[in-house]
Amino acid sequence: MTWARAYFAVQAVAGALWWVAVFTIPVVRDVTLGSLDPVAVAVADIPLFVVASALAALPGRATGAAPSRATRVAAVIATTWTAVVALGLAVYATVTTEAGWGVLIMAAATGGSLVALTALLLGRIPTRWIISGPFAFRPLRPDLPLGATVALTIAQMIVFWGLFLIAGPLVLRALELRWRVDATLPPSVALGVAILGAVVFVFASALGIWSAATMALLGRGTPLPTAMASSLVVAGPYRFVRNPMAVAGIAQGAAVGLALGSWVVVAYAVTGSLIWNYAVRPHEEADLEARFGDGFRRYRATVRCWIPRLL
Repeated sequence: MTWARAYFAVQAVAGALWWVAVFTIPVVRDVTLGSLDPVAVAVADIPLFVVASALAALPGRATGAAPSRATRVAAVIATTWTAVVALGLAVYATVTTEAGWGVLIMAAATGGSLVALTALLLGRIPTRWIISGPFAFRPLRPDLPLGATVALTIAQMIVFWGLFLIAGPLVLRALELRWRVDATLPPSVALGVAILGAVVFVFASALGIWSAATMALLGRGTPLPTAMASSLVVAGPYRFVRNPMAVAGIAQGAAVGLALGSWVVVAYAVTGSLIWNYAVRPHEEADLEARFGDGFRRYRATVRCWIPRLL
């Protein structure tokens, strides 16, 4: 919980400094608030964002003590207000093409506030909910025919690629342009970046297909945690890196961002990699260790998660 209070403290200081900049540096006001009246916004934002964040950062009466009720209430207020401002600015920026950088800043603050608030209220970040219910880890039915397993794998890849590598990036790129937060590159540089993105996408896609095929044919499972392999797979690309499908998916997302000339899409891929690595992967590996025991422990000890080994 200490780091959560530290986050709110940093947010309070950053918010105060931002308001100083808004009233003293015109360009900051223009790119973050557009034509909005800064005085009218400040009347609500300073107490509900800056002051509330500062109160949420206050420690308990004793070192290591749980946060007080006032601290928790302040954290809820700061987080709720941050989310409301982020949503409101997103609508405003989409309609007017103004304040795009304000949207991105407040969206990032919303994510950080939500994580810190959860830690303050629960004493931990409950990442297990990501793999609960219909998303819980479970092996694919062992009696499912191989053809059905392959078909299910292909269907999952089509849905994943369609949502996360086509629809999502295109929406983000459109908003990036609409909010005028895109990076302007010289035409020759932009072309080179796009070609690099296309090349990386081809190689990353080949790795993803190879990984999925290996999982389906040798492990009798699919890429989704809800239909995992029933046996430990250490062949194919899994000889070199423990999570080749994750490596491929993240590289594909970043490659799409490069091909589109969108730093926002690249950031989207990086954010996805962080969520997977810190929220999902620990639970996945705990499940693999529980099911495959020493076999998985030996595999984990010899093959790294992200950096491929050379045989």
